[in-house]
Amino acid sequence: MIHVYIVAIFLHLYVIFVTKYRRRVLGNSHLLSLAVTFKELYLKFNAKLSEFNGECDHVHLLVSTSPNTPSVVQLVNSLKAGSSRRLQREFNDIAGMFSQNVLWNRSYFAGTCGSAPLDVIKQYIQQQDWPH
Repeated sequence: MIHVYIVAIFLHLYVIFVTKYRRRVLGNSHLLSLAVTFKELYLKFNAKLSEFNGECDHVHLLVSTSPNTPSVVQLVNSLKAGSSRRLQREFNDIAGMFSQNVLWNRSYFAGTCGSAPLDVIKQYIQQQDWPH
């Protein structure tokens, strides 16, 4: 008798994007729009946005990816480009604020969660000081 086991493997990533020049440009409406944008973009990559929060100059994301998801670099670059374009289309206060119309700093942090419990990471993200 042959037994076949299907094991779902998920990679959990903790990602941080910082605005260019660390400018304090993100407000409540920007972050709400980013949350929707990131959820939509992640669906295109067979990934799930598990948690999102941010402050006026950066955002935190907890992402669950499947084995079919492209590389972390492709995922992050697509998220940064797509969210930057969308925010600049939606909000006049961000459009044209930066040279080359780029919202995010070129660098980012993306790390696997390893053995850290996801609840602890989610709690940390939730405790970010959402701008008013």
